[in-house]
Amino acid sequence: QVQVVESGGGLVQAGGSLRLSCAASGRTLSRYAMGWFRQAPGKDREFVAAISWGGDSAVYADSVKGRFTISRDNAKNTVYLQINSLKPEDTAVYYCAVDKDRVIATVGLYEYDYWGQGTQVTVSS
Repeated sequence: QVQVVESGGGLVQAGGSLRLSCAASGRTLSRYAMGWFRQAPGKDREFVAAISWGGDSAVYADSVKGRFTISRDNAKNTVYLQINSLKPEDTAVYYCAVDKDRVIATVGLYEYDYWGQGTQVTVSS
């Protein structure tokens, strides 16, 4: 069984920063890409960022480029999302996901197999 657990969300003022973490575990996991998505109230879940297994390739949504940075530490089976210059429109539940079938970073929501429970990020103006 695969477990995906996010942490690091919270309430911050606009312009502030947060670092989200996501730990994946499970015997069936081998080499896998990971991604972050978010869902604001009343909106669909949307892609934020993804990173390849080796950590050498990352992709970002246009709305977060230059402000968000995804990274990973495979020794810890953990992926991080550094969020800077937060805006009120970044308020959402942030989800981490595992794409067990690919080592390259992918943006499609339905490509991911395992999801965490989400961590709330709230940005006040």
